[in-house]
Amino acid sequence: MTWDADIEEIKTRRALAKQQGGAESVERHHQKGRLTIRERISILLDPKSFDEIGEGAGVPDYDESNELINFQPANFVLGFGQINGRKVIVGGEDFTLKGGSPNPAGLRKSVYAEQLALQYKVPLIRLHEGGGGSVGGTSHEKNRRPLADPVFSTSRFHPLALTLGQVPVVAAALGPVAGLPASRLVASHFSVMTPNAAVLIAGPQVVKRALGRDLTKEQLGGPQVHLKSGAVDNLATNEQDAMHQIVKFLSYVPDNAWSRPNRIRTNDPVDRCEDILAKIVPSNRRQPFKMRRILEHVLDKTEGGSSFFEMSRKYGPSLITGLGRLNGHSVALIANDCMYYAGAMTAAAAQKLRRFVDFCNSFHLPILSFVDEPGFMIGPESEAAGTIRHGTAAIAAVLQSRVPWASVHVHKAFGVAAQAHFGPDGYVLCWPSAASGALPVEGGVAVAFAREIAMASDPEAKRRELEDILAASQSPFPRAEGFSVHEIIDPRETRPKLSAWLDIAVEAQIEPAAPFQATMRP
Repeated sequence: MTWDADIEEIKTRRALAKQQGGAESVERHHQKGRLTIRERISILLDPKSFDEIGEGAGVPDYDESNELINFQPANFVLGFGQINGRKVIVGGEDFTLKGGSPNPAGLRKSVYAEQLALQYKVPLIRLHEGGGGSVGGTSHEKNRRPLADPVFSTSRFHPLALTLGQVPVVAAALGPVAGLPASRLVASHFSVMTPNAAVLIAGPQVVKRALGRDLTKEQLGGPQVHLKSGAVDNLATNEQDAMHQIVKFLSYVPDNAWSRPNRIRTNDPVDRCEDILAKIVPSNRRQPFKMRRILEHVLDKTEGGSSFFEMSRKYGPSLITGLGRLNGHSVALIANDCMYYAGAMTAAAAQKLRRFVDFCNSFHLPILSFVDEPGFMIGPESEAAGTIRHGTAAIAAVLQSRVPWASVHVHKAFGVAAQAHFGPDGYVLCWPSAASGALPVEGGVAVAFAREIAMASDPEAKRRELEDILAASQSPFPRAEGFSVHEIIDPRETRPKLSAWLDIAVEAQIEPAAPFQATMRP
């Protein structure tokens, strides 16, 4: 007796599994302008590196002679792979089967993805397109009452929660994503969506039935909604760009919380000094400037331009967050964008900052903060949003940092909110354009000298006179003289100064890398 027949059946089942939902279903999917899950994995991973797990999971169909005639695979594809030679776990729903709504084997494989990442301590990538469970459950045994998991079972959300503190998690929304897949999408360190994607708690029919509102998937959860809500970090131009962003994000982070980011070789001179840095901040303190230009001239340059990789640009836009490299080291960037609310900290910006700092601490990324902070956003909308609580929580997160932290005081640093830009035991450099104090000059003068200004023969001239006097008192030179900062520098020296500090700070990290733990915050 040989096993030839059984081996042939294995090959047959594998071939049937790769047909996914069938040729017609795949063609309909392509006509919508979307790739299948297997095509996406092929684009993302190194050639021939995908090692699938559970390819044989699914439901067989036999004829009366007990011969296999068809096989419906699990509609979640899962396996190991490599990106630039680096091991990852990758998985995603197969929309060509039941619209990605999980069949029994598909649900088990989707839950197993997090367990695999935790067990082998490698990055987890989820490529989402599909819905959550149906009213009838995944078993479709209509003659039986649905049975839940036993009371002694571990919640399927437990490994989902653990991954965020142990391994990098990246997720992409590449079509409609609803229910459980939507929850998994946002349980990530970086998420990206395509223009034709939608992220939904519940779809249009459920919303119409429950709330009487007739909305499309795009109106409920398209990119215009969730890039601003903060549920998704970035927008990709297409699926290929989404895969490119995933690869780029992972290049900055280590495999897990027990390792540190790799340093890469760079041809960008460490002593490069750009003259443009001395001109970007205008002498007129009311005139805005482009903070991203500063970041691009300080960070390492690559063949494609700057190494800066921005995240969550549309959410809390007065705060810039992203990753980059400085002298080959992976670094995290925090900066103010004075084009939005003069750079003031809104409730959304504070939540964005807190989450980003926790991510940096989880994966040992040194933080570079470029400061132009006028303070918390004021006004009734800001009060109603609970800005003071979210802002104070962000400050607590910053002061619990355990990673090397350097702050470049570029322009404004006023009020309580300024504390969110200076980490514990941080290295602080000042540009000559820096100004600091309890309040910005304009607001402070209006409050402190209201009567004197009102009584002047020319109130406007008096206000300008007082503002000029107080602006001089907020100069960075007295802070440097009193050794309240490490140094006041020519802006052109920023790259070499930060690079020299970073080399020392990284080498000083002699404690073994380990997962990050935080206390309760406001």
